[in-house]
Amino acid sequence: MKLYKLLSFCFVLATLTSCTLTENIYVNDNGTGKFSVDMDGSSLMAMAGDQLGPDAKKNIDSTFTFKQLFEEKKDSIAKLSPEAQKELKKLENFVVNTKMNGEKKEFLMTISTDFKNVNELQDALQSLNALQKLEGGANASSPLGKGLGDNNSKLSYTYDGKKFTRTAVIDKDKLAAKAKDSTADMSKMIFASSSYIIKYHFPKKIKKVSNPNALFSEDRKSITIQYPFTDYMENPDKLNFDVEFEK
Repeated sequence: MKLYKLLSFCFVLATLTSCTLTENIYVNDNGTGKFSVDMDGSSLMAMAGDQLGPDAKKNIDSTFTFKQLFEEKKDSIAKLSPEAQKELKKLENFVVNTKMNGEKKEFLMTISTDFKNVNELQDALQSLNALQKLEGGANASSPLGKGLGDNNSKLSYTYDGKKFTRTAVIDKDKLAAKAKDSTADMSKMIFASSSYIIKYHFPKKIKKVSNPNALFSEDRKSITIQYPFTDYMENPDKLNFDVEFEK
């Protein structure tokens, strides 16, 4: 299966329903680290079964980089606007790992990258939406047209050793346009049974977190916060929080 076809099929699975997405950040002492998003669509595989077509019956264990994907689609990319090409450039170092077992009804996909500073991660997920332009524009028929990252906000992270922040700023104009979108109610139904989980790991003990629902690891260096996926899509600023560390 070609890389773009594989990625498109995986995103169709990941953005349909009953999908758990986990955003992981691992921060090292020097501020470098690793970012990943894990998508578990196994419940969809079990529920939908043969309705997903012959590809869903295949066993897949695939790892590739977006750089490889862009090489495959270089002619299409050359036709995009400079802005769209710039967005895609942000994804070059991301690695995609997909594991799918038709017999066991398992579907797991991880998108990951290393970073030198968390500031590099600004809108990493949002950049995924630029992929839709490879197939001729953003529309409902495009496999990547709507879904992951498309929550009408700008996301940023900061970390200075004393404090970590996750901040999503809502684009009010996009939000207003979305309210008029006839597919909004359908999107709400699609993501109603999905979850968005945040798992962050730090090199220092955590003093406090501004979100009261945060669960601490035993060594207090990691936190886990679970949200309804509808919050991520419709009220992304609900996922904003600060982490303060012990001296």
